[in-house]
Amino acid sequence: MEETAICVVDERGRIVHELRAASEPAALIAALQGIGLSQERIGLEACSLTAWLHHGLHAAGLAAICIETRQANAAMKTMPNKTDRNDARALAQIMRTGWF
Repeated sequence: MEETAICVVDERGRIVHELRAASEPAALIAALQGIGLSQERIGLEACSLTAWLHHGLHAAGLAAICIETRQANAAMKTMPNKTDRNDARALAQIMRTGWF
């Protein structure tokens, strides 16, 4: 919960950037803007911090979308290694495909 794993994919699903940032709006905004790429959608998996993070990202003009935990888990349960990095990769693919 202290850090958030971030994964950015292109329109073909290739990973173009991965990083970590503190789990607070200002740090996530700085990290996302620091990538230097336009972002069509930013996916957040529902958790205790999601409302705060979602509000902060939206206030900064970023297209944050909250994904219900059961829906995200359904997509991620086929992954062999459950890590924050792999979860970020899966959420990036969910955002890319529009399956939310």
